[in-house]
Amino acid sequence: MTEDTDTAIRKTALITGAAQRIGAEIARVLHENGMDLLLHYRTSRTAAEALQRELEGRRADSVRLVQADLLNTTELPVLIREAADWRGRLDLLVNNASAFYPTPIADATESQWEELMGSNLRAPFFLAQAAAPLLRSSGGAIINLVDIHAERPLKSYPIYSMAKAGNAMMVKSLARELGPEVRVNGVAPGAILWPEEGLSEEAQTNILTRIPLERPGTPEDIARTVLFLAGDADYITGQIIAVDGGRSVQQ
Repeated sequence: MTEDTDTAIRKTALITGAAQRIGAEIARVLHENGMDLLLHYRTSRTAAEALQRELEGRRADSVRLVQADLLNTTELPVLIREAADWRGRLDLLVNNASAFYPTPIADATESQWEELMGSNLRAPFFLAQAAAPLLRSSGGAIINLVDIHAERPLKSYPIYSMAKAGNAMMVKSLARELGPEVRVNGVAPGAILWPEEGLSEEAQTNILTRIPLERPGTPEDIARTVLFLAGDADYITGQIIAVDGGRSVQQ
């Protein structure tokens, strides 16, 4: 991508869960490559405001914050109206927001089901539905953050793994539903950031020994793949790229 000086033609992206971690790095990379951004957050207002100041220090009036609880589907069209009101267009939707925590079969609850399915499956689908008219007008794209565990379930995380499996099928289904105007692809991270609740050193070592590249990735690895799919992949749709150091080829 190249940076346009005219905000009337500069491309606009909406990133969910953009305040921290992988979402924030995706925002930095897309912004550096000339996109204006709507950054969604739910509760991380302080982090979102800090990221907005950081990015607008590089280019004024290029970032707008939008707060919403994605589990409330009535709020999803509001995010799209923000894009229409602000720039009159939407070129890219990045469905990044995701709940992630263990739900062993003996202890799983309906509320955990609702949150994990809601954030990883229901919200991305209905947000894509709301965004489709603007994306069709711009010839835009949708990129879902999937997971390598959509294909190989993570022990003790059955609901999350099932939700991400549905998310992966969403990529393929929406590619058919929204083509030819809108491309829909996914990125499946492997060991990029350790869970916020932490993993033991032994557990981390066990994971790394199963990765052919024998090291974790970085949020920038994910962000660069999103950038590629957004700007340099005009004939790619319905595909999910694993960014996992080769972990998904292991048994």
